[in-house]
Amino acid sequence: MSDLPGLLWGTIVLRPYVFTFLAVYLVAGCAHIGWKRTLAYIPLGYLLAWVSEYSSINWGFPYGDYFYIDTTSDRELWVFGVPFMDSLSYVFLSYCSYSLAVFLMSPAAIESRGLRVMETPSIRRSPGVLLLGAFLFVMLDVIIDPVALQGHRLFLGQIYGYKSQGYYFGIPMSNFGGWLLVGLVLMAAQQFLDTRGRLDVRAARSRGPASWMRLLGPVLYFSVLGFDIFMTFYIGEILLGIVGLLITASLLVPMLFFSLYKLSRAPHADFPGHLAEPARGHLK
Repeated sequence: MSDLPGLLWGTIVLRPYVFTFLAVYLVAGCAHIGWKRTLAYIPLGYLLAWVSEYSSINWGFPYGDYFYIDTTSDRELWVFGVPFMDSLSYVFLSYCSYSLAVFLMSPAAIESRGLRVMETPSIRRSPGVLLLGAFLFVMLDVIIDPVALQGHRLFLGQIYGYKSQGYYFGIPMSNFGGWLLVGLVLMAAQQFLDTRGRLDVRAARSRGPASWMRLLGPVLYFSVLGFDIFMTFYIGEILLGIVGLLITASLLVPMLFFSLYKLSRAPHADFPGHLAEPARGHLK
């Protein structure tokens, strides 16, 4: 820790993809939930993720018995046995899952002044968003973890492994159970921040071309999937890549058709009444 600035810089140099996705998160979050919540969620999401990883490498919960391989602590920042960039990744992975869940659960319309997403506090804090966001979060890991486990064949490097090889391309099912549990906690944390009146500086009311920025969160979700599927084919894991494509298509195609249906029904929706309902539930 004595060379903290150097290790932080080394992390950026060694893991540029993490900070690229994090930068997209900052832009997407500011356009969606405002800069205060976007910044507040970084330390909160990181802390919750770090606790889950520290617990697993020491006590096997919640992800099961896995371990980190310390081959880069002289070049990048590690925090008590956990790579800094790994826990940091949970921030943008959980946000884009939450953002996509909120978008899917909210009425929307394409108007002359741009995209209008009628999300409300009651939608953002709903059990449906909690469960859907956690499910989407797990599906990210279904794609990410198998290729990350092959990091020795990539620039990622081999930084972790499992004590017992699992049935899904080496990943044990306990890992996905852990991601579901942690996903629920991270979705709840974002819903908690939504109740904080002092953090209520949303940009979701924007009109014109800027209103399409609301889709950056969902775009980030599928960009992460696309990046990992590309890496999977790049290292020659054809079967794993095909499975990843099928899983991504099984998510994307129904979501696309549902969104198109939702937009086609927009002229018949009672948007003023819908938007007026949740104001009384906002905590100041």
